Amino acid sequence: MKVTLAIMSAFDPASEDEANVDREIRIDKMKRELDDLTGGSMISGDFGEISPSLEEVFLMRVCEFEKASDDTNFNRVQREIVMTPPTELDDASLHAKLQEVLLVLAKIRCFLEHTDHLSDRELYTWLWTDALREETPDLSQLGGAWHMSPIGSCDDKDMAIFLKYYASENERRQWQEECPSDALPPRCPLPYDRDRNLLRPESR
Repeated sequence: MKVTLAIMSAFDPASEDEANVDREIRIDKMKRELDDLTGGSMISGDFGEISPSLEEVFLMRVCEFEKASDDTNFNRVQREIVMTPPTELDDASLHAKLQEVLLVLAKIRCFLEHTDHLSDRELYTWLWTDALREETPDLSQLGGAWHMSPIGSCDDKDMAIFLKYYASENERRQWQEECPSDALPPRCPLPYDRDRNLLRPESR
């Protein structure tokens, strides 16, 4: 009899309704908190077919992201290794330093893509001057990952590099169909072979 009552209690519709109401209250509270954290600039939309439980988890992660303290990945790397200006490194020293930087970046959940059109010096210079200088939350504490690319801005210059070196024939054909008035750059082989050996999130 006790087992029967326990099973009935576990599937009590009233308890389930209470849990759903509690979840809706938590979701509403998180949305209001996010609105405060973003200074009223949060854009909230319809989550479509996802379940309320998944929406709750998503909003929890967004709240954690918004409340995390910001710093630059440059400073995070500097806490692990000494960053040296590219102009002070010869080619061999720069190659070794770049490998150190890439290992630390993977440790802090920052992973690079589309680097095979750049020499080691060009890539290290991009990291030194640009890529690591933006303030971001610490994803190593939040369970996420950054994906950085030297052509990530998707401006005309970056798109030309993508089409020249990285795009598949299907992607090049689709781009030409959508932008018939723009000249399609010739397909060229990648001058370097680095990307396939870069660490990925699943390898950490």
